[in-house]
Amino acid sequence: MISGALLASCSSGKDTAAPQQQAPTNGKVTLYYLQKQGDQQYFVEQAQGAQEKAKELGVELKVVNLGQDANKAITELDAAVAQGANGVAIVVPDQAIGPQVIDKAKSAGIPLIASDDVIKDGTGAKAPFVGFNGSQMGDSVGTEAGKLFKAAGWAAADTKIISAYKQDLTVCTDRVNAAKSAFAKSAGADVQVIDVGTDNSPVDAQNRSGAVIGSNPGVKHWVVWGCNDENETGVVTALANSGVQASNIIGVGLGAYLTCKDWAAGKDTGNKSALYISGAEVGRSAIQVLVDKVKNGKALPAETIAKTTIVNKDNYKQAGVNCT
Repeated sequence: MISGALLASCSSGKDTAAPQQQAPTNGKVTLYYLQKQGDQQYFVEQAQGAQEKAKELGVELKVVNLGQDANKAITELDAAVAQGANGVAIVVPDQAIGPQVIDKAKSAGIPLIASDDVIKDGTGAKAPFVGFNGSQMGDSVGTEAGKLFKAAGWAAADTKIISAYKQDLTVCTDRVNAAKSAFAKSAGADVQVIDVGTDNSPVDAQNRSGAVIGSNPGVKHWVVWGCNDENETGVVTALANSGVQASNIIGVGLGAYLTCKDWAAGKDTGNKSALYISGAEVGRSAIQVLVDKVKNGKALPAETIAKTTIVNKDNYKQAGVNCT
């Protein structure tokens, strides 16, 4: 199983979310998990993991899907405060609302953790964070893509890379920039990277990459990565729809929850590998650190970083990927 590891950060060790607060050990504890894009598979699994941990620890958890609405995030945070929340985990739809979110929680005396996407207060101090290290993830994806490129014996001259991601989200830029650097080192080749801006959904990635593919008829081989599985699988689908054979595509996903679908179906696919990230583990870790704070008065760790691993069609089941 993928497990979380606590990492202390000297530069971001401030608990910006709240002053010291502790609920009675035997009192009722109600936590909230406010999630952007709560219908995406990763976040569905995150909510499930959080609910499992909440049940195990004997606390009540309310999960709210914010979609991509930053205004709703503020409204739902206000509602959680009004309803007596003891702690909040939030995946913000827009990192720009970070200062507002942190200030509201701090004013209410409610412990707050940022899940998945880092948020900062007005001074630039980060809220306690639970999730993944974006640069490390990108490094793993780029290294794997480079390894597969090298093994395929492709030439840089007739290969291009599509990197699809939400370009105003720092967690995405961290990932794809690291992937680009790691690929160059791993592949030992200078392959052109085409950045495609998306809303991080598979449909948008598919639609927006279609024009790129159509304007590059001379490209024989394609390498694909993105901010998440939605981006990578969307681009791979666009390539397949354009007539590119699976053998001419090296797609490395980030998540594994969508890339695994072709593997489970036994399809010949351009989705060759993926970095497995467990949303459920992040959800469990978020609830654990909040309960430790609320019930036991334990300081929120500056960072709680979950581990990751590369998977493919041969080992994804053994790694624990939930392919539904």
